[in-house]
Amino acid sequence: LILNTKNLLHIEDGAFRNLPRLKYLSICNTGIREFPDLTQIFSSEAHFILELCDNLRMTTIPRNAFQGMNNESLTLKLYKNGFEDIHSHAFNGTKLNQLILKDNKNLRRIHNDALRGATGPDVLDISSTALESLPSYGLEAIQVLNATSSYSLKRLPTLDKFSSLLEAVLTYPSHCCAFRNLRTEKQNSLLSIFDNFSKQCESTMRKPTREIFYGDDSYNTSLGSTEKNLYPLATDEETFPYSYSAVFDDSEMTGFDFEYDFCQPKILTCTPEPDAFNPCEDILGYSFLRVLIWFINILAIAGNFTVLLVLITSHYKLTVPRFLMCNLSFADFCMGLYLLLIASVDAQTSGQYYNHAIDWQTGTGCSTAGFFTVFASELSVYTLTVITIERWHTITYAMQLDRKLRLRHAVPIMLAGWVFSILIAVLPLLGVSSYMKVSICLPMDIETGLSQAYILLILVLNVVAFIVICACYIKIYIAVQNPELVAANKDTKVAKRMAILIFTDFTCMAPISFFAISAAFKVPLITVTNSKILLVLFYPVNSCANPFLYAIFTKAFQRDFFLLMSKFGCCKSRAELYRMNYFSAYTSNCKNGSSAPGPSKASQALLLLSALEKPYKAKCPTKKSQLECQ
Repeated sequence: LILNTKNLLHIEDGAFRNLPRLKYLSICNTGIREFPDLTQIFSSEAHFILELCDNLRMTTIPRNAFQGMNNESLTLKLYKNGFEDIHSHAFNGTKLNQLILKDNKNLRRIHNDALRGATGPDVLDISSTALESLPSYGLEAIQVLNATSSYSLKRLPTLDKFSSLLEAVLTYPSHCCAFRNLRTEKQNSLLSIFDNFSKQCESTMRKPTREIFYGDDSYNTSLGSTEKNLYPLATDEETFPYSYSAVFDDSEMTGFDFEYDFCQPKILTCTPEPDAFNPCEDILGYSFLRVLIWFINILAIAGNFTVLLVLITSHYKLTVPRFLMCNLSFADFCMGLYLLLIASVDAQTSGQYYNHAIDWQTGTGCSTAGFFTVFASELSVYTLTVITIERWHTITYAMQLDRKLRLRHAVPIMLAGWVFSILIAVLPLLGVSSYMKVSICLPMDIETGLSQAYILLILVLNVVAFIVICACYIKIYIAVQNPELVAANKDTKVAKRMAILIFTDFTCMAPISFFAISAAFKVPLITVTNSKILLVLFYPVNSCANPFLYAIFTKAFQRDFFLLMSKFGCCKSRAELYRMNYFSAYTSNCKNGSSAPGPSKASQALLLLSALEKPYKAKCPTKKSQLECQ
């Protein structure tokens, strides 16, 4: 034993020479800078153990570092050292039983040929290392793999390299999905071969092979005596092992390890098992969702981009409704980008998500997607609430122009909404909940009280926003429901439009809020797999519907759209028609401005219910123009 000698900086070559009876060598907590020469020990012991630990200045394991130690079973305990790299053929000439490399915090690379020339190892422990990959050669003999807390190991070699693996203790659950799929494929092919024998297992275990395959007792006796003559010292169990090799070819038996026979197959076990948040499936899970999500994200992106383009390029004055609609379209456009990102990654990793899960969920891609969806969702809900309150305020105080909401009021209100939305979206990046919990990159981590409070805060605010929207629309409906002032068919039209707006908000918020609140209290009523249906069918409803309900279906937007298209030589006749209609309305309002009384409150309310108001009231700005109009 060489222990706790920090002043020991070097061990000369040949210091360990010709030690045939050496069973155990430990060199721990020294100041050695270079790997010692261990190639001349020549131990003849059957099980030799080498322990190197806490040698923090020792950075590499060179070629042939252990060749010549012994010719039998070798256990290498190389832990808590300063190793950064293991060279090619480092374990050449050894028969490795266990290779323990745990707690080498700086170990980032094992050369692909590090195990070339070695037999084994049966056990490989790389826990708490910085390894980013395993060697591609020499893994076939591994029966036990321990890779806990190896957070940099995000991908494993191809699964056929682990042909003997029986137990794996890993860092990420998704890696166990890979082994589960491998085990299923192997066992399904072989179970079909042995299916007819599965019912005979219990009786098989109690009978020697000669009684299984031959029904004639005399033939069994003669066979048994012949075998015993060949192996006079062997017992019945040794002479007639429990095996199906007499019936099946070796090729049919390949891929299954047997302890005694098919009745006791060795089964690969892997931990951590995939949990409820990370089931063994692709990002979207269901095939039909892959089709729908493309349709929905293209609709959301195209619709909101069109609205933004038309509103920004319009030559009309920027009013409060237009300004709010621009904010809403941008928020819903971001939601479309989130869906596009999720759909793209799902298409790229379909069928092999377990190989990409760690890179995706721990990388910038998932964090970006999560930021987009939370920011877009909160800004959209906030803007919808502001739009609804603005409508209610405008209708309620339609005759009081001094109380009208101006652009100078709307800008700071929306600025506060942007700051709030960005703050809510950034918190999971700072450790309050996490976007890495699930493959769809939503903040579903509720392990800590702060994370749980964060989720509940978002959900409660969304519910409050929905209640405010409903209350404002009810008040608006009551304000315009006056049969003396508004025609019955217009009253019905107003009611239908409000019902559609409330219904889309309810469809988007209610299912998600209900299931999310139950999950936040750790009483989940729906699995992550089924929650993906909500993600695709309900979550983006507002983002798809808003550009149509608040802009595209309105006459003001259609006018702006055709005027914009006319600049590119398209739809010139429609654009000219809108110009003529606008000019007629302009001159009519000019004349009414000098003689007719102002419009009633209900009439103005009905006009204001359109999603986008006219850019400004069509009235004569000066007395001179009023005279010209008259």
